[in-house]
Amino acid sequence: MADLIFADADLAALYDAMNPGREDYDFYRPMVMGAASVLDVGCGTGSMLHAARDAAHKGRLCGLDPAPGMLAQARRRADVEWVLGDLGSVQWDAEFDLVVMTGHAFQVFIEDDALRYALARIHSALRPGGRFAFETRNPLARAWELWETEARDTVDGPQGEKVRMSRKVTTPYNGRVVSFSHTFQSASWDAPRVSHSTLRFIGKADLDAALAQAGLVLEAQFGDWDESPLTETSPEIITIARRI
Repeated sequence: MADLIFADADLAALYDAMNPGREDYDFYRPMVMGAASVLDVGCGTGSMLHAARDAAHKGRLCGLDPAPGMLAQARRRADVEWVLGDLGSVQWDAEFDLVVMTGHAFQVFIEDDALRYALARIHSALRPGGRFAFETRNPLARAWELWETEARDTVDGPQGEKVRMSRKVTTPYNGRVVSFSHTFQSASWDAPRVSHSTLRFIGKADLDAALAQAGLVLEAQFGDWDESPLTETSPEIITIARRI
């Protein structure tokens, strides 16, 4: 869901090329492979679940995403269950041992009510003792201050065209959210394509309180993908919580 900037079918075909070397996938992979049933919320192109099948995962794998363009990429293989929608349009009752959200998808829950609702649905989807694993950027690390200089990627598009992506912060951090735009340009296109997004940066205290309210017990938290401890300057708040 954090990747709605790639909701357009042509842009969705660029997503994996623009996001290589996924450290988050490396982190979540052992949990995915060790769970009999997995729900990937905001699965995007489905590449993490594809990899799980390639690694001989024999259980249930389900990907949920609201972007038809992304799911069109995911559905290139049919041995995974793909669902078009979001946590407000579908509901599962104690069906999964693991729910994951990768790619900072958790940050799309901007309002408190939306966050509470999403966590309640995730709680319902988990079997008793099941785990919810996800990450959100640590607001104290102020990642948005580097976004405009970091995002200058050029990749090959589906027709062989060169596509360049740049990012611009449109509304600075206000203590809660950051708004920004992505611009995709190619000499093969008539005009650039621009998308606009807003993400919430939730701190540890508010995050932990929301999980507890949803009946999810904190099991572990890390500050980066190497499982280093969470500190004030850590780039991530990587969280594993368990349904009571």
